[in-house]
Amino acid sequence: MPGYHVKHESFVMGDSEFVIRSLLDNRQYADADGAAAAVGISAASWPLFGLVWPSARILAEEMQTHDIAGKHILEAGCGLALASLVIHRRLGDITASDRHPLAQAFLDSNLLLNGLPALPYQSGNWEGDNPTLGRFDLIIASDVLYERDQPAALSAFIVAHAHPAAEVIVVDPGRGNSNDFCKRMQGHGFTLTLRRAARALPGGERFKGHVLHFRRQAAPD
Repeated sequence: MPGYHVKHESFVMGDSEFVIRSLLDNRQYADADGAAAAVGISAASWPLFGLVWPSARILAEEMQTHDIAGKHILEAGCGLALASLVIHRRLGDITASDRHPLAQAFLDSNLLLNGLPALPYQSGNWEGDNPTLGRFDLIIASDVLYERDQPAALSAFIVAHAHPAAEVIVVDPGRGNSNDFCKRMQGHGFTLTLRRAARALPGGERFKGHVLHFRRQAAPD
């Protein structure tokens, strides 16, 4: 036994269906070797990577139709990487990234469940150096601003790994830290387009968050 319990859920995105292996609930915890604690993941936040949150589903739906042609794409703080799977099935150039020590194992399981080939994955710690990660044309993320220190850490991570002309899409459910993040991104030369993502969730309730869409143009020669 791995020390935690899992379930399998089905998600329909347009004409595609994805079967996702996830944690049974948000009360799971298993860090016997201290790998999660070593990168700053507390017992309370340990299970957050392993659930398909509403924002992750909204991001995946966005990626069903977003223009990805010719773009080198990164999903930051990917968790179960549903959006990455959508892009991968569309034959996009996607790399998934997370700091949780189990994120890659769950990704590999979900690739097999959905008959998809291997997908590039790299561990990414927003507060550290990630010298092998490289730079990207499009960086995507969902529900990654739930702690007060995350706007500073995520904006710095994006700046370090975005091409001079880059696009960033963050789906935010409105946990209160997005204003700080937006100001930091604008300070780094990104222009913000804010769009309400009013969509029905599986239970019938409406998602009341926003899609934060940033663009930055390359400086002229």
